[in-house]
Amino acid sequence: MQKSNWLRAGLLATLAGGALLAGTPAKAQGSLVLYCAVQEEWCRAMSSAFEKETGIKVAMTRKSSGEIYAQVKAEASNPRGDVWWGGTGDPHLQAAEEGLTLEYESPMNKDLHPWATSQWNAAKKRSIGIYAGALGFGYNTQQIKAKGLAEPKCWADLLDAKLKDDVQVADPNSSGTAYTLLATVVQLMGEEKGFDYLKALHKNISQYT
Repeated sequence: MQKSNWLRAGLLATLAGGALLAGTPAKAQGSLVLYCAVQEEWCRAMSSAFEKETGIKVAMTRKSSGEIYAQVKAEASNPRGDVWWGGTGDPHLQAAEEGLTLEYESPMNKDLHPWATSQWNAAKKRSIGIYAGALGFGYNTQQIKAKGLAEPKCWADLLDAKLKDDVQVADPNSSGTAYTLLATVVQLMGEEKGFDYLKALHKNISQYT
């Protein structure tokens, strides 16, 4: 459900980031449809804070970045969402390039870090950076100990043949974080070595979740 421009501006000023979904605005109905791609706790906390501040009911759906991008694209001819908040930057840039999101300049832009406004410039005002985080991996210390392995300290350690079928990664077709992993490896190692690493890692992966 599309809402009026003032409703859109209000949420983006409060959340200081994200993307407005393109479509023909309809009359404001006192509610807002939010597609949220950060942790569930963040999504609920922001929705509650916005409802308390504005009196506008938020209908929130939490999905991964890739899933939201696919949904927004599928709904392009009949948009149902108002705001897409959070998730990795690449899907937002792709949506911006395809005209699936709207231009918006928040009055809070001047208070943001350069890396945040860099996303806004790259997206031609259709998306903005809202947070940054380190990309890493976790492991089960008990299983590592049971296998007699040293605790992995870097990405190269995940290629140990003893970890075959013990590594799980999210599906990069739907997970923005997993896609970012692929892109980061290629950027750090170069295309040839990066894909060689990913092929080697694939041998140890039991499931793409």
